[in-house]
Amino acid sequence: MANFTIADVKALREQLGTGLSDTKKALEDADGDLEKAVELLRLKGAKGNAKRADRSAAEGLIVAKENGDGTATILELNCETDFVAKGEKFIELADQVLEAVAAAGATNATEALDADANGQTVDELIQGVAAIIGEKFELSNVRQVKGEKFDIYLHKTSSDLPPQVGVVVGYAGDDTDVAHGIAQHIAFANPSYLNREDVPQADIDQERRVVEEITRAEGKPEAALPKIVEGRLGAFFKQIVLNEQEYARDPKFSIKQVAEQAGLTISDFARIKVGASAEAAAEDAE
Repeated sequence: MANFTIADVKALREQLGTGLSDTKKALEDADGDLEKAVELLRLKGAKGNAKRADRSAAEGLIVAKENGDGTATILELNCETDFVAKGEKFIELADQVLEAVAAAGATNATEALDADANGQTVDELIQGVAAIIGEKFELSNVRQVKGEKFDIYLHKTSSDLPPQVGVVVGYAGDDTDVAHGIAQHIAFANPSYLNREDVPQADIDQERRVVEEITRAEGKPEAALPKIVEGRLGAFFKQIVLNEQEYARDPKFSIKQVAEQAGLTISDFARIKVGASAEAAAEDAE
């Protein structure tokens, strides 16, 4: 006769988020010992983690928090399916990871995975829960933003899913409404840099070569080439530089103009979209 009850099965499933058959089998093998059953489920899941290593983890969520030391942290935690992404266990895990990563002051995913999470590393924490849930989990993106104040905007692309786009803006000033509007703009417009000076020179040189070739191919007069090329480079900067973008709420003004009118100075920002890294990697592989 089994040394456990239906209530034990229910409690263990609620604790771990495991399937009914797996939970019952673990309790049977553990002769009703709950701690041993948990260990058996983790062991089984750990073996499964290795098998799932090559799977794509392009679903997930974004979480962010202000750290109280002039920094804020935003990160992307991925899983395989949106069903798991909106589950209570995965959301709890993301919050635990965020707290550990922020406390460690990690600025990228590599540092974050080594951060302490109550006696284990963040990587061990993530893989432990992944083993129980039975999906590949991945901490794919971690950014630290610096500023005097912060606006955090987490956008849901679907009402039944957790946030899929996250933005943190570091700024100085008092107009919180405009700061929030700029964060929403970043979520929509996806700039890569704050100022023109932040764009790598290699990227600028490459764009210049491309627009020069296009302009020459159009048969433009040689004397007019420099002015045309600079104009087209200006359009390039408007696409990728936040301060030069047209404000989504009022395109008559640039973000820099909107911020200055509100007495704001944007010091830093980060934008993360769930799955964007995986999409970019797939495009590079093609």
